[in-house]
Amino acid sequence: MLQVRDGAGEMLGVLFDRYQTPLFNFYSKLTGDRTLSEDLVQEVFLRILKYRQSYRPGTPFRAWVYQIARNARIDHFRKFPRERAFEPEMLPPVVPTDSAQEHQEAELLHRALLQLPEDKREILLLCRFQELKYEEIAKLLGCELNTVRTRIHRALQELRKSFHQLTEATLKQANAAAPENLPPRGGRHEV
Repeated sequence: MLQVRDGAGEMLGVLFDRYQTPLFNFYSKLTGDRTLSEDLVQEVFLRILKYRQSYRPGTPFRAWVYQIARNARIDHFRKFPRERAFEPEMLPPVVPTDSAQEHQEAELLHRALLQLPEDKREILLLCRFQELKYEEIAKLLGCELNTVRTRIHRALQELRKSFHQLTEATLKQANAAAPENLPPRGGRHEV
């Protein structure tokens, strides 16, 4: 980033290669809109170039770029208020797993995450998926470190509760769909 700041624009490509996918994943899980996510990633890199002089040596680049990412998203929704409700089916698919049970649990966790309010979803995405440190998140959100810890704790509690509710609902659906009292293989019912 220091090279980009000092005018080596070709180095922006290195940053793009490194941060494009994490930023896209952040936006897509937060907004549920693939096209918007792609547009916002492009906006982030335009802003990096535009505001490169504001980057200070010693500042963690990852925290700085996510501040730009948050601002780009906020600015977008100021200009274009949400015209439709959040549509979870627009999110990228859950990463495939080895077993059917793991796949189902990953899908339920994904759905539970989508049920969280946007602020709680955002803090969990920053912490768990983007792997920002609590100190970086505190600076990014403009709050105290203990506030970040509390918000993450509450978001995890709400996620856990939502996950358990979805798990129970899925089990009830599976039990309701299971065939009851099938006759034995011989075809006769014993009375």
